Amino acid sequence: MPFIELSIMSQRIEFCMLASKTGSNISDLCQRFNITRRTGYKWLRRYLDEGLIGLEDKSKRPKTFPNQTSENIDQYIVGLRNNDPEWGAKKLHKIIYKHKEQGMYAYPTVPCKNTITKILKRNGLIPENRSKQSKNFERFEYDYPNELWQMDYKGYFRLLNKKLCHPLTITDDHSRYNICLTACKNQQEITVREALINVFRKYGLPYMLLTDNGSPWGTTGNNAADGVRSYTAFEKWLIQLNVKLIHGRPYHPQTQGKEERFHRTLKQELINYEQFRDHGHCQKRFDTWREKYNCIRPHEALDFKTPAEFYKPSNKYYPERIKPFEYNLTDKKRKVCEKGLISFKNKKIRVSKAFRNEIVALKESQKNNTFEIYFCNQLLRTITL
Repeated sequence: MPFIELSIMSQRIEFCMLASKTGSNISDLCQRFNITRRTGYKWLRRYLDEGLIGLEDKSKRPKTFPNQTSENIDQYIVGLRNNDPEWGAKKLHKIIYKHKEQGMYAYPTVPCKNTITKILKRNGLIPENRSKQSKNFERFEYDYPNELWQMDYKGYFRLLNKKLCHPLTITDDHSRYNICLTACKNQQEITVREALINVFRKYGLPYMLLTDNGSPWGTTGNNAADGVRSYTAFEKWLIQLNVKLIHGRPYHPQTQGKEERFHRTLKQELINYEQFRDHGHCQKRFDTWREKYNCIRPHEALDFKTPAEFYKPSNKYYPERIKPFEYNLTDKKRKVCEKGLISFKNKKIRVSKAFRNEIVALKESQKNNTFEIYFCNQLLRTITL
């Protein structure tokens, strides 16, 4: 089967970078990318033999580069900078080294970072107010890919057709790999769920998902009068998938620091420089930029390697059909009524309307007359009778 028509080169690069990792399951990756194993091995072989150039269609790749040797190194660097105006000397230095290894840079020496900075300044490409030393700060990240994904909507912006675009983004905490960049028409729960299903089918399930407290994933301001924690239909769905949903502290966006940093990069490198006709046009540009961010752009927090060099898909597969959860035989099971209540020992106990018509289990605690109420593996609340 062929690659999907949208961003063919992007699909090839992403597939080959993931497949070239030690221990990768090529057959599984081919199934995730909807290609045959023959096609997957063909592009992986070209990638390993020739680098990124090998992923271009042979009939379109030029045989020679007659003008390359006559170009000045300054012009080469200026050209790279013009293509990505937000990339500084450190990133450009890493890119040029990669180009040299791949045979795309014809000159014998690669200028150092200070020289690249001088070239950019000499050509007026670094404003004075941008020439500031960045402060070092302590970073924290999870040890493995897919332990935690950070998800959020970036602030909306208006398209040329007067419609609003709400970019939905997901970032892997360990690798900074962009899992999702979708040009959404709204911020409704069904829109988020559809985007996540597409992501889960391709990359598998994370162990934890970090979001803020607002709609559609949180219930800020919607707790019951008796203080019982409320849940959303979105949270219930993730519990059934055995994905732990974590909410950041209210009014503390730094909790999702990697998402916030990704949003800033997206705005600086793409949104500030382009206008989009409609959601379809915006999504195509998102796909192209996402491939560059994941597979080409050096990331300073990753020692100037790319996120794709650190990421691999999850070994938790998305179930197309959710099976009923099996509680222990010793658990006391109750069905949640339409009002979000259960009956236990002649008392009405509030759970949450999100679980109406579902079965919950009461497990007796070590404390006398104390019970814990669970939905699947999620502790909903503790009660004392």
